[in-house]
Parts: sequence; C-alpha cells; structure tokens
Amino acid sequence: MKPVLIYSSDYCPYCIRAKQLLTRKGVAFEEIRVDGKPQLRAEMSQKAGRTSVPQIWIGDTHVGGCDELHALERAGRLDALLEA
Repeated sequence: MKPVLIYSSDYCPYCIRAKQLLTRKGVAFEEIRVDGKPQLRAEMSQKAGRTSVPQIWIGDTHVGGCDELHALERAGRLDALLEA
C-alpha cells in the first residue's frame, strides 16, 4: 500500500472526515498538523498550491482535500490508487 500523508488542523471538520474515511478503510497515514506552525503551512501550500486543510497525498499523487478523497471513494477509484 502506498504511503498516505495528510496536512491537517485539529478542529477542522473536513480533516476529521478525511481521517475517518481512511481509518474505516484500515489505511495508515502520516499526519502533519499545521496549527500554529506557519512554516509547515507554508510548506504545504508550496507543495499543494492551496492553503486550506486537509491536503492529502497518496504516494506521489496529490489527491486534494476531503471532498476529492470522498469523490475517489464514491467513484470506486480510491482502493486502486492506494494499491497502485
């Protein structure tokens, strides 16, 4: 399984939803919390081209945020991306 990386914030409901989906699927992930850490948020923004959280990568593929992650799941494409 490919590594999953999530930049998140503690109280972000979208971050919570994304992590819940991955946890339900049994997917381990590395979480980088950007709360109060402008250097980490800047790193995330530079890599993702976005400032909002969560920002999610599966392997080298930038998935985007929670909505994009759930869209992949609804389309039946998330498992393939995780395994590819």
